[in-house]
Amino acid sequence: MNDPLSLADFQLPGPMSARKIVVAMSGGVDSSVVAALAARTGAEVIGVTLQLYDHGAAVGRTGSCCAGQDIRDARAVADRIGIAHYVFDYESRFRESVIEDFAAEYMAGRTPIPCVKCNMGVKFTDLFTLARDLGADCLATGHYVRRVVGADGRAQLHRAADPARDQSYFLFATTQDQLDYLRFPLGGLPKGQVREIAAELGLAVAMKPDSQDICFVPDGDYAKVVRKLHPDADADGEIVHLDGRVLGRHKGLIHYTVGQRKGLEIGGQPEPLYVVKIDAPRRCVIVGPREALAVDAARLTDINWLGGDFSGPEPISVQAKVRSLAKPVPARLDGDRLLFDRPEYGVAPGQAAVLYDGDRVLGGGWLAETTSVADIAHACSSL
Repeated sequence: MNDPLSLADFQLPGPMSARKIVVAMSGGVDSSVVAALAARTGAEVIGVTLQLYDHGAAVGRTGSCCAGQDIRDARAVADRIGIAHYVFDYESRFRESVIEDFAAEYMAGRTPIPCVKCNMGVKFTDLFTLARDLGADCLATGHYVRRVVGADGRAQLHRAADPARDQSYFLFATTQDQLDYLRFPLGGLPKGQVREIAAELGLAVAMKPDSQDICFVPDGDYAKVVRKLHPDADADGEIVHLDGRVLGRHKGLIHYTVGQRKGLEIGGQPEPLYVVKIDAPRRCVIVGPREALAVDAARLTDINWLGGDFSGPEPISVQAKVRSLAKPVPARLDGDRLLFDRPEYGVAPGQAAVLYDGDRVLGGGWLAETTSVADIAHACSSL
């Protein structure tokens, strides 16, 4: 393997011995390697971990980030590589800006993305401020994206070199000022090589499993989180076919999302049925065949552009990614309307549409509503 130091590019001018780098350390292998590589540059490095849960609840939790064991792992790595490490209590801020928003979105019949809200808030806004207050020249993270400096000297956000690890979808709401200050040293590396670096540097987290769950829902039971904040979350209602037939009753809107097929409990139908729309005011789950999931347009809100406003009087051609695991598809943006070149399936309000030009992230916005190829507007009119 190459010298690990040669793989780290923190894009800072002048001698590194005169620089200070703050690294966001979650306790996982990625941010641990970033911290170790930063330390090897000769810069002053400070590791920062945000505690997002109270200590008692966090101890022993696995499959998440910023939990009790993760904080201990981050501290152990900092001790191993000889850098300062600080833990900041952001439990209240995280609960208000991420968990409460997550629950409210489900109650409104939308499908939230808490990781984006976390990046928009505690990770890239509050942590950005902390890094500035500590006098750092940059804030480095273990995200798999690439930061490319354009001809104008401003930073651009690009997809990671390893498509399987790319996290650009979750960073579309990053502001230009944040991007100018952020660094993503792992964006050009495959995950396997990052683990090799961790092992070569003697980091105990080298083979630590990746987090697979929403950090505050490590057991996968997100309904329990919503129910805790909204005791009426299990209020039932009708499951209605597109043709108006009432097929049964659901057990609470929080258990359903657009595109869902399993768990509908409406057997005996001649064809597979999917959730195609959730009408929260009427507590109605609308189902139909797969073709009813086809969407030809969507309206976006809170559009964020990186590197200038790319919108104009004429529609612009983009590649749009409307789910974290989906591939970008050809589309046009006309104002706040995203028009797909071909029908897209399973587009859920509450998710994001991230817009690309090749590997470059132009920006993105939140999916407020969709226009279905099928007419589902009046499916609940009889309720």
